[in-house]
Amino acid sequence: MNTYSNQLSEHVDDHHHPATASWTVTPEPVTSRDATLLRRAYYAEVAGRYWKRQVTQAEIDQGLLDFPDDDLVPPTGAFVVGRRGGEPLACGGLRLLDPVTAELTKVYVDRRARGTGGGAALLEALEAQGRALGAERVRLDTRTDLVEARALYARHGYREIPAYSSGPYAQHWFEKRLA
Repeated sequence: MNTYSNQLSEHVDDHHHPATASWTVTPEPVTSRDATLLRRAYYAEVAGRYWKRQVTQAEIDQGLLDFPDDDLVPPTGAFVVGRRGGEPLACGGLRLLDPVTAELTKVYVDRRARGTGGGAALLEALEAQGRALGAERVRLDTRTDLVEARALYARHGYREIPAYSSGPYAQHWFEKRLA
């Protein structure tokens, strides 16, 4: 199993985080306990922001059924969990759209760990997973209100492209060449 570590030295405004943060991001089954809890947290946040209210557990259950992640396993994809200080605080998935194009999905960093390099560590690990699956480029779609996500992708070399999908929540599309 590959392990991706990202040692970061950055100033963090939140006093709960030391100035030096260490993330470990590893492939993990999408059905593991930690992966499931993180996927639920992801859905609660993106749905709650979209609906502008707290999401119920039943709505989270339905959302996970409506948007399954069963293809986030080799050879069609991958799923990773990011841990900071051993605590699972981030996740992300990748699926192959075709033999050379991978798509990012479920990229999430817990609010308590934002600004500590978790997003960068996830992208590094997911891009490595994409290369291992033969992808030459990575794409994703996101929403206008997810401004932090859009900024993260732009900082890491993702460029906005014309729409390649027509999902109900797709408002911005990005791509990064891996080669």
